[in-house]
Amino acid sequence: MYSQWQPGTQYNYEDIVEFEGVNYKIIQPHRSQSDWTPPVTPALWGRMQGGQHQCGGESRPSSYNPGYVQQPQQPQQPPMHQRHDEDYPSNNIPTTQPFKQEQEKHWYDVDEGTKKKLEVGGGVLAGAAAIGAGILAYKQHNEKKEEVGFYVNIVKGAQTWAFDTWQLDAQRRTQQFRNGQYPGPVAWILNQGKDMPRDAIQVGEERGERLFTCRTYHEGGLMLGKACCVFKKGAVIGYRRKEIHYDRYEILVGDSRAVKWVPVHGRLNLRNLGARPVEGGREPNTGEPQYICQAPYHGAVHPGKVCESFEDGCFIPYDGTEKEVKEYAVLCYA
Repeated sequence: MYSQWQPGTQYNYEDIVEFEGVNYKIIQPHRSQSDWTPPVTPALWGRMQGGQHQCGGESRPSSYNPGYVQQPQQPQQPPMHQRHDEDYPSNNIPTTQPFKQEQEKHWYDVDEGTKKKLEVGGGVLAGAAAIGAGILAYKQHNEKKEEVGFYVNIVKGAQTWAFDTWQLDAQRRTQQFRNGQYPGPVAWILNQGKDMPRDAIQVGEERGERLFTCRTYHEGGLMLGKACCVFKKGAVIGYRRKEIHYDRYEILVGDSRAVKWVPVHGRLNLRNLGARPVEGGREPNTGEPQYICQAPYHGAVHPGKVCESFEDGCFIPYDGTEKEVKEYAVLCYA
C-alpha cells in the first residue's frame, strides 16, 4: 500500500503514490499542485501496471439550480447497479491498447517518426507549464538534443502517455458508471457517433434539439465542445477559430440535480464563482483547465469552453468557427 497523492508535496525519483485507487510512479521530480493530479499530468507521473482501482462513495447533493436550459423530466430509470449491458450497446464503447513504447522505449530515444508527433502531442492534458516550454525548446533546437536535455524527456514522456492515458481513464470511468460504482454524481464517459446516452446532462438547445457537452483529445489538449444527435459525426469542438467534428469523444452524464449554472460576465475569476466548477478539459501545451459553459447566441443556447486566461468571455463552436460570448454561465457542483 502506497501513500496517497497530496498537493503541496515535493516528489522525487522512485516515489510511488496512490490516487483514486491507482498506483503511479514519478517520472519528473516536482512539487505537486492541486490541479496536477497524476491522471492529468502524464509527463510527471506514469501509471503502473496492475494497479487496482477501488471505488469510494460520495453523497449526491439534492439541490438543483437550473441555468438557461431546464433539464427535461426523464422517464423513471432503474438504479445504476441494476442496469444491464443491453442498455448501453457494446459498439459504443471505444477501446484501445496501451502503447508498446511504454515498456520498449526510453523517452529520450526520439526517432524520426516521433518528431512530428511531438509538435502536436507534447502538452497533452498536462498541468505543468514546462510541457509547453519543452515543445518550444524542441522546435527551436531541432536536432541538438544535447541542448534540449531535460525538455526532450518531458515531451517524449508526455507523448508516450497522454493519448493512451486519456482513453484508459475514460474506459475506466465508463465502466464504473455503468456498473453503478462511480464515486461522483456526474462523470465523463466514452461515446461514439450520434446516439446520445440517456443520462447525458443537457447543456443547451438549438432549433428544438438538445445539446450536450463533450470533450476529446485534440492537438495536445483535452478540448471541450458540444454533442447532438443531428451533428455530422456526433460531436463538434472549437479549435483555433474552426469547428472540428469527431465521432469518438467523452460526454458528461449523471444526476442533473447535482449541478447548477453560475452566471458570469466577461473574464472568468474562479474565486468569484462561489462554487466548485465541474471538471472540464485542458488547454493544449499549457495544461490550463477548461471549464464547461453555456451561452445564449442567435436565439439558442450553446455549450462551450472558458478558461481564466480568456480575456473577454467564453468560446462556443458555431457555424464553422468559434464565437466569443461575454454573457455565459459555468457548470458547478450544487
